[in-house]
Amino acid sequence: MVTRQLPKPAELLELMQFKKPEFDGRKRRLNAALTIDDLRTIAKRRTPKAAFDYTDGGAEGELSLSRARQAFQDVEFHPGILKPAPDVDTTVDILGAPSALPFGIAPTGFTRLMQTEGEVAGAGAAAAAGIPFTLSTLGTTSIEGVRDVTRREPQGSVPGRNWFQLYVMRDREISYELTRRAAAAGFDTLHFTVDTPVAGARLRDKRNGFSIPPQLTLGTIINAIPRPWWWFDFLTTPKLEFASLSSTGGTVGELLDAAMDPTISYDDLAVIRDLWPGKIVIKGVQNVGDSLRLRDAGVDGIVLSNHGGRQLDRAPIPFHLLPDVRKAVGDDFTVMIDTGIMNGADIVASVALGADFTLIGRAYLYGLMAGGRAGVDRTIEILRGEIERTMRLLGVSTLAELEAKHVTQLARLAPIPR
Repeated sequence: MVTRQLPKPAELLELMQFKKPEFDGRKRRLNAALTIDDLRTIAKRRTPKAAFDYTDGGAEGELSLSRARQAFQDVEFHPGILKPAPDVDTTVDILGAPSALPFGIAPTGFTRLMQTEGEVAGAGAAAAAGIPFTLSTLGTTSIEGVRDVTRREPQGSVPGRNWFQLYVMRDREISYELTRRAAAAGFDTLHFTVDTPVAGARLRDKRNGFSIPPQLTLGTIINAIPRPWWWFDFLTTPKLEFASLSSTGGTVGELLDAAMDPTISYDDLAVIRDLWPGKIVIKGVQNVGDSLRLRDAGVDGIVLSNHGGRQLDRAPIPFHLLPDVRKAVGDDFTVMIDTGIMNGADIVASVALGADFTLIGRAYLYGLMAGGRAGVDRTIEILRGEIERTMRLLGVSTLAELEAKHVTQLARLAPIPR
C-alpha cells in the first residue's frame, strides 16, 4: 500500500514554478514558434491575404512547390551509433569565403509588401548570423541600402556577405547598370537567374487581385480590419521603390512580363560575365545537361531551383535532381539548392547528398511577416537548432562528415520506364 500524507507547503512551492510573464507581444509570439510552420501560422494571422498568398503560393496548381516539400519529408536518415558529437561545427566555405551556417537568404521580390522592414530586416539578420543575404533585382531596398545595413551590423567571427540576384531585362542597360552598382557596393557573388523568361501563372495573385502598388477594394478593406498594424506600417513608412522598375501598376505577372526578356541566352551570360568582377552562379538550373554545359562554360557554380515552384508547374524537384547533378559535375564544382526547405533537417539532407550550400526563401519571409527583424532572427535560430540537433543525432561533428550514406530518398514519384 502507498503511504499517503498531506503535502508540505515547502514541497509544493518547489513543484510550482511560475513562468515570468512576457509583456512584449512580439517576443511572446516568436518565443512560442518552435518551427518554421509555426512562424507561417503567425504570418498568416498577421498579414493581409493578398500579401501572404503572394509569398505562400506557387504557380498554377502549386504541384512543384508541394512536391518539393514532400521530397524533403520523404527522407530517411541513417545515424551512426557510438559516435559522440557533443560539439558540432556548422561553418562552410562557399564561393571563396566562409558562412557560419550552410544556408543563406534567397532573393525575394517586393519584400516590403510582406512586412515594412523588408530587406533591411533580412540583411541585418543575415549579417548578424554570419550568413549571405541575396538581394533581388525586384527588391524594395536599394543595393546601397543593403550594403549600409550589412556594414552597420556588428560582425561576429564570420562576417556577413551580400549577393545580388540579376534578371536580364528587356532594356539590357538596366541590368548592366545594376551589375555595376552591385560590384561597386562590394557584393561578392552574382546570381544570374535563367528560369524567368516570362512570369509563371500565379493564380492566387490573380484571384486576390494582388497588384503593385496594392489596390484598395471592398475585399481588401474587410480583410485589413483585423490587421490594422500592417496597414499602419505600410502607410506610415517610405513608399515602395524598386531598383529596376521605373513604373508600377498591375499584377506581379504583368510587371514581370513587361520587364523580362524571353530571348535571354548564353550571349547575355557572356556579357554579364565580362561586367562582373566577382563570383557568378546560375540560378534556375533544372537538369543534368545544363549543369554540365554551365560548368564547362566556366561559371563558378549553379543553383538547382524551380524558382520556389513559382514558374513552371510540374518542374523537376531540385532535391531529387541533386545526386545526379553532383555525380555528373564532380566534387570541385559548386552546387547549391533551394525550393521547399522548411526545416534544418532538409538542409542537412541536402548537404549529405552533395549540396555545397542551400538558400531559404519562404522560411525567411514567414519569419519577417511574423515579427520583422526579430522574426527573421527567429527563423535563423530555429534552423540553426534543427541543423545542430540533426547532426548530433546522426553522429557527425562537421558538415564535411555528411555523406550520401546518411540519407535515403524514399520513392513516391518514380518515373515510369520508357
